[in-house]
Amino acid sequence: MTLEQLQQRFPDATEDTWYQHSNGGGWIQNTARVETSVYVGPDATVSGNARVSGNTWVSGNAQVFGNAFVSGNAQVTGDAQVFGNARVSGDAWVSGNAQVTGDALVSGNAQVSRNARVFGNAQVSGNTWVSGDSWETSPLQIQGTRHFLNMTTKSLLKIGCHSHTIQWWLDNYRIIGQKEGYTPNQIKEYGDYLRIFRKRYVVYT
Repeated sequence: MTLEQLQQRFPDATEDTWYQHSNGGGWIQNTARVETSVYVGPDATVSGNARVSGNTWVSGNAQVFGNAFVSGNAQVTGDAQVFGNARVSGDAWVSGNAQVTGDALVSGNAQVSRNARVFGNAQVSGNTWVSGDSWETSPLQIQGTRHFLNMTTKSLLKIGCHSHTIQWWLDNYRIIGQKEGYTPNQIKEYGDYLRIFRKRYVVYT
C-alpha cells in the first residue's frame, strides 16, 4: 500500500507520523508499538496505541488499533479488526470480517472468523471456534470426556468437527454417539451437556 492509499484510510497520515514495517511493509503509526519479529503485511495497518509482539502475523487488510494488544503466535488476517482494549494471544486467529473489541480476550487456539463480533468482556479461548453473531459474553464451551463442545454462532453448536443446531443434536446425539464409538455413559454425558446448551440458548433453538 502506498502512502496515498494509506491516506484514503487515514487522511492525516504523513511520512512523519507513519512508517513501513521492516518485516512485511505494512504501515505503522508512530504511536503504536510493533516488534521487529512481527509480520505486518503490505496492506495491513497498526495504529493508535496498539501493541503487537512475538511472532504475530497481521496480514491482508487487517487493522489493529486503539489500545489493542496482539501477542504470541496470533494471526489477524483478511479484513479483521482488533481494537478497543481487546487482547488476542497464543495461537488464536481472527479472520474474515471479524471484529474483536471492548475488553474482549481471544486466546489459546481459538478462532474468530467470518462476521463474528466479540466485544464487551467476552472471552473466547481453548479450541473454541466462533464464526458468526455478536458475543458480549463468552460463548458456552464445555470440554467433555471425548470431544469439545462450543457455540460457533448463537444457533449452531460444534461438537468435535461437526456443527448443527442444538435441536438437531438432541434428536441425533444417541445415533452419532454410537457411530463415534461412545460408551453408554459418554452418550448420557453428552445428552446432559446438550440440555445445558438448550437451556442457555433456548431463544435461538
